[in-house]
Amino acid sequence: MPFRHSRRAAIALVLAAAATSPAFAQRVIRIVVPFGPGAVQDTVARTFNAELGQALGASVVVENRPGAGGTVGTAQVARATDNNTLVLAAASHTLAGHLYSKLDYDPIKNFTGVAYIGNSGYVIAAPGNLGVNSLADYVKLLKSKSGQLNYASAGNGSATHLGMAYFLAKAGVEMQHVPMKSTGDAVNEVLAGRVQGVTSALIGITAFKQDPRIKLLAYTGTQRSKFLPELPTAAEAGVPGYKFESWIGVLAPSTMPRAEVDRLNAAINKVLGEPAVQERLARLGVESGAMQVDAFQQLLKADYEQAGVLVKASGARIE
Repeated sequence: MPFRHSRRAAIALVLAAAATSPAFAQRVIRIVVPFGPGAVQDTVARTFNAELGQALGASVVVENRPGAGGTVGTAQVARATDNNTLVLAAASHTLAGHLYSKLDYDPIKNFTGVAYIGNSGYVIAAPGNLGVNSLADYVKLLKSKSGQLNYASAGNGSATHLGMAYFLAKAGVEMQHVPMKSTGDAVNEVLAGRVQGVTSALIGITAFKQDPRIKLLAYTGTQRSKFLPELPTAAEAGVPGYKFESWIGVLAPSTMPRAEVDRLNAAINKVLGEPAVQERLARLGVESGAMQVDAFQQLLKADYEQAGVLVKASGARIE
């Protein structure tokens, strides 16, 4: 009997040790969001991380690593070699390659496009008490007060900064830039009447479309958004040739093995097909979709070229 008890105890110890060893531990996949809580990428990442974890049999956690227009967290992912670290990226990723004079990574060469999540446009908005009811009125006012009014953004180098700078360049007007920490902060500056303009992703502004403190003037996409069909595009409203949209997707360091990239792509595409996830993304103003790895990589390369045109036209530069 004593022998049987000791044998059982030994087996229990072996099983306990095995369960806590790295080989038996549950895999942890990190999706880095290079912006603060509440940013577009942050909210999108949290719409599907739980389902992705179930599909992969892993724990998928979202980590915010903000700083320098998203380049701090992105640089950390570029250096990761554990095959468990990803970044939830958007238009600011390719813009950064042209905007910053010095960057610790190459937005294309150092990354692999794992999965395309969807597309989201932006809205140009002004304070409700500014007295403008259309984008044409807004441009007329800006021309009459050239350089005297301010606009807010989520920070130097952010998509909201470049989207507005590009709009001003296409409209032939000037405003002063007031960088904030997040899109939410920038929208709040407009709501409070402290600045006179903002370009915000749909997710950050649709909740205020009935709020008299803010006036939504135009959508930045090539076609009207299905989420705000009553809002004209900027091109329709008097600024021809202006277009600013953002893809949203998951990227991995270029060192990640292709087999692992394909596995992640298949899992994410499966999750994106779930009605509950599609509904969450729609509530954020994201038109969800799915792509294979090679197609997404081609989209990134094409967007990088277009980003160069946009940054040059806007005149923006960060040393």
